[in-house]
Amino acid sequence: MFDELSGLGYGIITFALIIGVGSVVLHQFGGSVADCATGFAWNTTTDLCTNAINVSDTATPTGSWTNVNYMSGQLGSSGLAGWTPAIIALVVGMLFLGAFMVRGDKRKA
Repeated sequence: MFDELSGLGYGIITFALIIGVGSVVLHQFGGSVADCATGFAWNTTTDLCTNAINVSDTATPTGSWTNVNYMSGQLGSSGLAGWTPAIIALVVGMLFLGAFMVRGDKRKA
């Protein structure tokens, strides 16, 4: 039973790496597709469009950035990554149930 736990560990690590790399890629992609209004420039530190004359004047970018930002949120803690604890609990529970079922079959024989 515990041999399967190492496979589960590798799977969780791979899952976390995919989420991490995906979040970074989506964040960088969102900055490259951000569409700011005339007179505004994309500010990478605040993820907002900033006016070149009045720096305190900001605006939310339009277009594709909104969709990419939503996808990044769904990949992170409010989406796929939020299901990780439930997946781990389900898999470990199924491993224990499987171990008890196999043990019960051996006693009958």
